Amino acid sequence: MLIASTTLTGPTFARTVIYVIEHDEHGTLGVVLNRMSQAAVFNVLPAWSELAASPRAVFIGGPVQAESAVCLAVAKTGIDLATQPKLHQVRGPVCMVDLDADPEDLEPVLTGLRIFAGYAGWDAGQLADELAEGSWLVAPGLPSDLLAPATVDVWQAVLRRQDWPLPLLATYPMDPLTN
Repeated sequence: MLIASTTLTGPTFARTVIYVIEHDEHGTLGVVLNRMSQAAVFNVLPAWSELAASPRAVFIGGPVQAESAVCLAVAKTGIDLATQPKLHQVRGPVCMVDLDADPEDLEPVLTGLRIFAGYAGWDAGQLADELAEGSWLVAPGLPSDLLAPATVDVWQAVLRRQDWPLPLLATYPMDPLTN
């Protein structure tokens, strides 16, 4: 995952946590985990509403192709994702979901899912430059980060479980002048 550093203050990525879906020599693709929209999944993709984790809202995955939907899910323990043609394994139990699939067919194999409008993307070398500038911190992600309830501040939670001294950043105020 990418965790926005405290120096990244622009409205698009300030205090975001990005789950990296793909990273190779061509670039990087991920979704912002902690930007919930006002749109309910039921109003956008009603068939998927029952499988959506609470809160059942569409999340803003990033500024790229905001009119498209990306769906990530967590498979139940023991599910072999290689045998699921409508699921593409990303990492561990986390997978991308083909939204053309029948949700009823996938209900027995998924613990929950999130639907994202758009995604975050970087061309080859672009993310490396941003990492060198200190804009992002890199940390391992947990499936629970993907399905975190609205009461969890994902940015703070991910920082707090990192090695010292990164947990200190979780207490950094939005506006340092108010500290």
